[in-house]
Amino acid sequence: MSRYIKSRKHAVAPLAALAASLTFPLAHAADAPAPADASTASAAASPYLPQVKIEGTAQSDYKADKSASSKITQPLLETPKTISVIKKEVLREQGAVSLIDALQNTPGITMQLGENGNTSAGDTFQMRGFSASTSTFVDGIRDLGAVTRDVFNIEQIEVVKGPSGADTGRGASAGYINLISKLPQIENSIDGVITVGDASRKRASIDVNQKVMDNTAVRLNAVWQDNGVPGRDTVERKTHAIAPGIAFGLNTPTRFFLYSQHVRQNNVPDGGIPAIGWEGFTVANPAAGATPAAIAGLNALKTAAKVDSENYYGSRNDREKVKADMVTAKLEMDIGNGLTVRNTSRYGRTHMDRVITGIVGITNVPGTGAAATVVTADPSTWQIARSRQRVNQTNEILANQTSINAAFNTAGIKHDLATGVELMYESQDSLGYGTTAQSINGVNYAATVNPPANLYHPNSNDVLGIPYATGADSEGSTITQAIYALDTISVTDALKLTLGVRTEHYKIKTTTGAVVLAPGAATGSNINTISTTRLNAGKWITSWNLGAVYKLADNGTVYAAAANSLTPPGSANFTLSGSGQAGTAADAQETTNYELGTKWDLLSKRLNLTAALYRSENDGQVSVDALTNVATQGGKTRVQGIELAAVGQLTNFWQVTAGVQTMDTKQINQRAASTATTPTQTVTDGVRWSPKWSATLWTSYQWNDWTGAVGARHVSEQKRVVTVAAAPSTGLPELPAYTVMDVMGAYRVNKNVSLQLNVTNVFDKKYMSSLNNGGGRLVLGAPRAATLSANIGF
Repeated sequence: MSRYIKSRKHAVAPLAALAASLTFPLAHAADAPAPADASTASAAASPYLPQVKIEGTAQSDYKADKSASSKITQPLLETPKTISVIKKEVLREQGAVSLIDALQNTPGITMQLGENGNTSAGDTFQMRGFSASTSTFVDGIRDLGAVTRDVFNIEQIEVVKGPSGADTGRGASAGYINLISKLPQIENSIDGVITVGDASRKRASIDVNQKVMDNTAVRLNAVWQDNGVPGRDTVERKTHAIAPGIAFGLNTPTRFFLYSQHVRQNNVPDGGIPAIGWEGFTVANPAAGATPAAIAGLNALKTAAKVDSENYYGSRNDREKVKADMVTAKLEMDIGNGLTVRNTSRYGRTHMDRVITGIVGITNVPGTGAAATVVTADPSTWQIARSRQRVNQTNEILANQTSINAAFNTAGIKHDLATGVELMYESQDSLGYGTTAQSINGVNYAATVNPPANLYHPNSNDVLGIPYATGADSEGSTITQAIYALDTISVTDALKLTLGVRTEHYKIKTTTGAVVLAPGAATGSNINTISTTRLNAGKWITSWNLGAVYKLADNGTVYAAAANSLTPPGSANFTLSGSGQAGTAADAQETTNYELGTKWDLLSKRLNLTAALYRSENDGQVSVDALTNVATQGGKTRVQGIELAAVGQLTNFWQVTAGVQTMDTKQINQRAASTATTPTQTVTDGVRWSPKWSATLWTSYQWNDWTGAVGARHVSEQKRVVTVAAAPSTGLPELPAYTVMDVMGAYRVNKNVSLQLNVTNVFDKKYMSSLNNGGGRLVLGAPRAATLSANIGF
């Protein structure tokens, strides 16, 4: 079959066309036999691979018909949930290299920057209004570590939206992301990509698959990357990685795979730039009795100019070093009569050492507090304070999954059952660091010195202190035993019911160190010791899902579904506390999802259209009343909306992937604690970083040896301030809406080589991609940038 490297983003299909496509008579008409030239449709000249003539229906490289997960037994058309599949061909055409790049292909996912002066790095994102950073899986096994994942070894990415506790277990409030690894196959092939571009970008990747015996094959994927970041000074990204694998028994009833992945990164991380000067930026009002000079200084701050977007406020010695390794062994056995047994074992370890600079407040301006130098209203002398953060964290996982897939009949009713047992040990160890002058257990530590930076002309050669290890380390571990069963019951040829349940026992242990004043020491003596707190919690939790699918036609279905997921205390960050949301006595938060939808395969099943209405409610959020000191779990978040998608082939040479999602968010019974001086509680009415609209599009057209593609991404406003009648807040209250367009052109030089030019943000739109929770620091989206790639295949 001919293969296209076609791209994927999601865009808005016209509502009228979508509605028409969902009508029963037109669906039959749309599924009429392919044109007479369908046998050569896929033989359109691929810019990457040699032209091959096939017989039968042409298939789109944008569209997937089944999930790679053994837990999803039915075709996607007949699966009652929203699932987006992003294939490797799509990523290659777009020039996407990271998971964050890839996730721009599905709407409703937003990126986070971090808390105030702190910076979240790695794959930190929300999906449908809920955090999904800890819901990333590789081949169905949870993947840990706040690192930036490369896609060099990814066959496809499956984004499953809505609570999915019965699929994956705890914490899947928004759904989950399953990365499917490239595994050996019975074929001989070599594919490579060499890329150069703006910001000194250099990248090379290779994928070699070799048949070594009749049923044995080996595969090797590797990548090397060294580049800056367009539009940013000093920031660097360096990666090298290798992923070898071997498979025995391919095309036989018993198959064994042994594969691993080893990634090394050496980056200079980015703490962002000050938000000063951007539309909507504000500062606190002058204090009562403020001097005229202070008032003038604050007014000058409100109207100050933006900083240069290339400014880097950290040190060249900032670092982010990552070592990530995983080894997996998988055995599959087809017993017969529709019965398959699998066992997968994995050990994974990720170590990350990050030193990064945060920017925490403008000084040297009248009315903004203490300044290191003479206070002045001259912007050229303004400074910004800097903090230093260090994270030294190790994540480990040891997992074993045994699963059974069985197809059988009972009383004339067909069942497709996926059931299994999962055993898992996870741990996270983080070293503690300090920055202030103090004595700990008799050892004296000097304060780290972080001179402020000039606001408009920072110097990355400034010498900044590195936080020292205090010994106040934290350790956390979770042991999970789970059993699940997911059954699809074919009541009739047209009606299918899905029932799923997963029950698991988790036990979490945490040890937290803290620097405390030595017993009996006078206040201010600065003689400190390390205190250790040990807490544990554990219980059984049960997740479920229900669904019904009705086939209106061979190519169209409607469905209804409900599912839940549970997030126990400490399950996201391996940290327990004596009270609050992570308290050992707290109940698990429960998220419940309801969804109505329809899916249609049109144009000889080459184009898939989907539409879904969804509502997710998260219940059990803890708030503490400051007057009574009583903690309650009555807080609830509601997110509801519509998601539409289209993916596949429109004509023999024209492919598209598009999607749009709406989100209406609301906090219910969630109020900040009242106090004696502020008896009126603050009411929160929304969810941060949740745009009402988001849409993506990628469409490409082939003619002869040329391929052209156009993509667009739109995200509406994302609120930072979500409190009712809140006073004006310092910083920016929201991320403004933005629309970005990309283009691609490719030319097939010969059957083995093609050249590809990608231009991202083609109109050089200046926009904010993320904002910190304090509103004073932001990261801009990349400016217009070009890359040129040579794609080689044999």
